[in-house]
Amino acid sequence: MNPRAWLLDSFRAAVKAADPVQIVPDSLPDLPVLSKGRVLVVGAGKASAAMAAAVENSWHEYHMLEGIVVTRYGHAMPTRRIRIVEAGHPIPDENGMQAAQQILQRVMQLTKNDLLLCLFSGGGSSLLALPSEGVALNDLRQVTRQLLRCGASIQEINTVRKHISKIQGGRLAAACKAPVHALIISDVTGDDPAHIASGPCAPDPTRFSDALAVLEHYSVDAPSSIKKVLSAGDQDLLDETPKPGSPVFKHVKNQIIASARQSLRAAEHFFQQRGMNVLILGDTVTGEARDVARTYAALVREIRLYPNILKAPIALLSGGETTVTLQGNGRGGRNTEFLLALLIALNGLDRIYALACDTDGIDGSEHNAGALITPDSLMRAERSGMRAESFLINNDAFSFFSKLGDLVITGPTYTNVNDYRAILVL
Repeated sequence: MNPRAWLLDSFRAAVKAADPVQIVPDSLPDLPVLSKGRVLVVGAGKASAAMAAAVENSWHEYHMLEGIVVTRYGHAMPTRRIRIVEAGHPIPDENGMQAAQQILQRVMQLTKNDLLLCLFSGGGSSLLALPSEGVALNDLRQVTRQLLRCGASIQEINTVRKHISKIQGGRLAAACKAPVHALIISDVTGDDPAHIASGPCAPDPTRFSDALAVLEHYSVDAPSSIKKVLSAGDQDLLDETPKPGSPVFKHVKNQIIASARQSLRAAEHFFQQRGMNVLILGDTVTGEARDVARTYAALVREIRLYPNILKAPIALLSGGETTVTLQGNGRGGRNTEFLLALLIALNGLDRIYALACDTDGIDGSEHNAGALITPDSLMRAERSGMRAESFLINNDAFSFFSKLGDLVITGPTYTNVNDYRAILVL
């Protein structure tokens, strides 16, 4: 048994289960349905370029195929007829805004005889940035930075984004006369299309008042242009986003083709094949990363002390998206922060291994997917003169695991079904 290798291989199995090359072809509508007119492919997200390449490979004989897809810098894939644009994430930039404008213009030109095929995945909210009238790109960038730092959930962040956008919150579907088929790789808890890439083709149950409430709750000092738009919408001076039940969505299909649940099932199968018990703790785990870590550490201790219900060897698996409220000035992401807090809470408990990684290959703003811990991680840190608690206080988990040599670096995976966590109790 090599627990470290097993953790890494289980993560690879989880990522493979959400690989666009594997899942997109079986999700496409039949070609005869498309024979009446053009097919416009648009999309946004970290997986969107790989999804676009898979579409081209499947529909290579269909000559009336074209499109524009926006992905994060470094995530492009070679395509022939679908143009790939790289843009800023998690902070939107000019490339993303121009691409979003072009997408909206092209969509508005479609007729009822055409088809709009949309490819959305995590990261699409910032990549498909087209601010409302009167909101400058720099204003959108400023409020995005504040929302990402304050500890707001992705659903709350997207509630604000949708109400200061020309394209999100169902507005892309509303602008389209053609049938719409959206293929979606989910990176949000609950797999609600309304919150993936801020739901360009999905009904939006939230309102302008909800967006204002998010800003107030987290004391976000939004630019005056954004406050003006949200206040005007709250006073019914601007049109709301299309709501559930709107006729806009009669010709729209939103289809989730990959999620955290199926990736966790792939990892479960991996460990079961190796003779381990497995408990999936859920694919919708949210909350502060360090708080979730302390809860999991308590569960590990229960298994170790009272093995009559859950018996080692066991793999504890979970997905979802935790949050980090930044208080220090260190480097890191939610997965490394989770692991550092778990390591401290375990306090040297023997025969415990763990890995936490983002399935897109990027934990926060760093270049690592995440990290892993071994039974001697805390001891190795102390020998190197590192005090784990100090790194956690400074939100500097990246530096901690980098110095230990325990970062997990994969590069872009070209998919995104959120976080993958595995704890081995041996």
